[in-house]
Amino acid sequence: MRGGDGLMRVLVTGAAGHIGGHVLDALLAAGHEVVATDRVPVDDPRPARVHIGDLRDAELVSAAMDGVEAVVHLGAIPHPDVDDGSALFAANCLTAHRVLDSAGRAGVRRVVAASSLSALGLAWAPTPQSPRYVPVDEQHPLVVQDPYGLSKVALEEIARATHRRYGTGIVCMRFPFVGTGERLARHFERVAADPGGRNAAELWGWLDTRDAAEAVRRALEAGPDGCHVVNVAAPDTSSPLPTAELLRRYHPDVRVRAELPEHGGLFDLSAGAELLGRLPTRPGPGSR
Repeated sequence: MRGGDGLMRVLVTGAAGHIGGHVLDALLAAGHEVVATDRVPVDDPRPARVHIGDLRDAELVSAAMDGVEAVVHLGAIPHPDVDDGSALFAANCLTAHRVLDSAGRAGVRRVVAASSLSALGLAWAPTPQSPRYVPVDEQHPLVVQDPYGLSKVALEEIARATHRRYGTGIVCMRFPFVGTGERLARHFERVAADPGGRNAAELWGWLDTRDAAEAVRRALEAGPDGCHVVNVAAPDTSSPLPTAELLRRYHPDVRVRAELPEHGGLFDLSAGAELLGRLPTRPGPGSR
């Protein structure tokens, strides 16, 4: 820790991305020093160092890792809308292993990695599927078929292997759709216009990017031992319709294992709350 005051020098991969920019804001506001890396220029003068290049490059990752005490791994292809799914899978898996293994070898003790609720396999399934039960917890069976979701399953296994090999404390955060400002407003409008299709496949999960960044900061500062995979999402849905109505329309046969609030979200957030404390999150359309 820098100066013994609990502040850290943190490497943030994917720092120029949508989540990355908000994570920089959260970490720097808390007094941490940031080292940033991305494939594109990081248009921010605040990081102590910036490394531009591909995370598949071992020398770049080693240079970026020099002297850091914690890592936030956000650098990945963030969606499956690509022509070559195999290349997406290979890139995301290689970069995840490169970063996490390098962190372990360097003696970094704290890592937060961006996984995705797409790891479940519902969001991008070629044939619509319903969950086995709701709220969906981290033990829900994986039914993934698409290369993006599969790459996130691999990320979580890489994290477990890294912890077993090096003892690194790692938190993998399964995020839903993440947005803020106009990006989030447009998403809410799309869901209101059509709650079905991909929105139903994603179980109307969402999270304000500022809340995602706050979750990352908390996980770094808590520094829990072990390797943890946790759902991190808003506690309500992205739809103005009541949750019971959404289930009746789009997932009528799903087993409901707990009482749901009128606009309650369909992801179990208790594991993350136990690990990090309950996050203050901004309300969705139905809760305003």
